[in-house]
Amino acid sequence: MNARSLAPQVLPRRARHALLTAHIIMSVGLLGDSAGFLAVSVRLAGTQDPVARVELLHVLNMFSLHFGIPLSIGTLVSGIALGIGTKWGVFRYPWVVAKLLLAVSVMVVGGLAIGPAQEAMLRGGADATVQLIAAGAYDVIALAVATGLSVFKPGRTLRVRGGGQPEDHA
Repeated sequence: MNARSLAPQVLPRRARHALLTAHIIMSVGLLGDSAGFLAVSVRLAGTQDPVARVELLHVLNMFSLHFGIPLSIGTLVSGIALGIGTKWGVFRYPWVVAKLLLAVSVMVVGGLAIGPAQEAMLRGGADATVQLIAAGAYDVIALAVATGLSVFKPGRTLRVRGGGQPEDHA
C-alpha cells in the first residue's frame, strides 16, 4: 500500500456540500426532536389527568419512533459518510470520534431507556416519567455538545504508531 491509497477520500465539492447540508438538517432536527421530547416529558410529569397522560405518551412515542429513530440513523450515516469522504476522517480527530460516540449514545439511550419506559407506561406499568425526563435531558445535552464540537473542532489529529497505539499530533 502506498501513501496515496491511505489518503482520505475527498468528495467533490457539490456532493460534500449536499451531504453536509443533509447532515446538519438531520442533526439539528434530532436536537429539536430531543428538546420537544424533553418538554413533553416534563409536561407528562406535571399532569395527573389519565386521559392527558395517555395522549402525552402517544406524542412521546411519535417523537421517538417517527422522528427520533430516522433522524438518529440519518445523522449517524451522514456523519460517517462525511468522515469517509472528507479530510476529517472517521477516527482521525478526537472531536469526530466524540461526535460519533455521542450519536451512538443517543441511540443507545433511546433503545435502553426511552423505549422500555414508554412501553411500560403505555401498558399501565409504573410511572417512568423521571426516566423519560433524564433520558431526554441526556439526549439534549449530548447533541448540544456534538453541535459545539462541530463548530469548534477541538483536539489534534490521532495517528497510529507502528505498534498500533494512537499518537497525538498537531
